[in-house]
Amino acid sequence: MKLISHFIFSFFSNFITLLIAGNFISGFEISDNLVNLAVAAAIFMLINTYLRPLIKMVLSPLVFLTLGLFTLVINAGMLYLLDILSENVTIRGIESLIYGTLLITGVNFLLHFSAKHLAK
Repeated sequence: MKLISHFIFSFFSNFITLLIAGNFISGFEISDNLVNLAVAAAIFMLINTYLRPLIKMVLSPLVFLTLGLFTLVINAGMLYLLDILSENVTIRGIESLIYGTLLITGVNFLLHFSAKHLAK
């Protein structure tokens, strides 16, 4: 049951963050249809659930040496992978990728942090 609730929460947090990034970051474009946004959020959830932990494990020495800052590079890579895999998301330029990564990381951090404190 906990795994299913984690998937549902991860899907909705990715849905919200992609919606925010698409509206506030120039060069970060998501199709206007909510179904396409939901598909992009599902793809991003699967990337973050299955692929991101493997990449963090392989690159853990770099994460350790940079005191965790390399995690932002990994997050940017996951967002770029979403751009490649989903035709609903278009990221134009490195600046949009960096701003999108910072925004999505920050909003996801706040959502997960508040959810953990509300669950106690």
